[in-house]
Amino acid sequence: MSDYVLSCCSTADLTEEHFLRRGISYVGFHYELGGVRYLDDLGKTMDFPTFYQAMADGARTKTSPVSVDEFETYFEKILYRGKDILHVCLSSGLSDVMSAAMEARNRLMGRYPERQIFIVDSLGASSGYGLLMDQLADLRDEGYSLGELYEWAMANRKKLNHWFFSTDLTYYVRGGRISRAAGSIGNALDICPLLNMDYAGHLVPRYKIRTKKRVIRAIVDQMESCARAHTAYDGKCYLSHSNCFEDARTVADLVEERFPHLNGSVEIYDVGTTIGSHTGPGTVALFFWGQERMY
Repeated sequence: MSDYVLSCCSTADLTEEHFLRRGISYVGFHYELGGVRYLDDLGKTMDFPTFYQAMADGARTKTSPVSVDEFETYFEKILYRGKDILHVCLSSGLSDVMSAAMEARNRLMGRYPERQIFIVDSLGASSGYGLLMDQLADLRDEGYSLGELYEWAMANRKKLNHWFFSTDLTYYVRGGRISRAAGSIGNALDICPLLNMDYAGHLVPRYKIRTKKRVIRAIVDQMESCARAHTAYDGKCYLSHSNCFEDARTVADLVEERFPHLNGSVEIYDVGTTIGSHTGPGTVALFFWGQERMY
């Protein structure tokens, strides 16, 4: 058994069963729906179809990261057990949660000088961040020390590729990621933007593609172009979706057809309530190991 705990935030968008099976601890963000505040607890309090239907019906959403005090309490429970910590945060390009985790670490180091807390900015989100956590769990199980795992995460986090598309631009406009004029034109012309995560962990629109059918093929084309070894890619592939499972399944089928050497089938997860508060329903995201993000 390792002498440290591998940890992340709920925004890694895996299931609780997955976290438990892989021995990954997590701490929850918060979201508001229709003025009521909830813990992002991986869909236990509110299931994802109910959440996304409320958004579609007009309910407003807000999110808040894990606070310094919450991190301090969460970390201290682990330190008290005599364990060190490697905590991986949601991308600093999307949230200021990294600074809260660092502040909590600084508070605790004075009280637990014999322990170590390493904090990593994932530069990722949703189940792409989750795929990074899964790989770190593999390396931990292979015997990596805390320091070795930290160094690996820092050296390889930009090799986790994130590609997204959305069939509804309403929420991207509301969040300021797409201009109101571009969103109106896009919805009117049935444009589905193809976005990815850049080197600094920001979500960036890359291509404007008309029709869902074409963007589904385009996202798989990007995987062929960017994946390690291209169509000979033999790593894991994760997908997440916000209440559009059929679209995600279509993408997964195309990936499995084009990449016959995948490590298992494509794994499909829900975009959780924190990330989903900003994407809204209709987003599909594809994650795989490949070229390092340089821009």
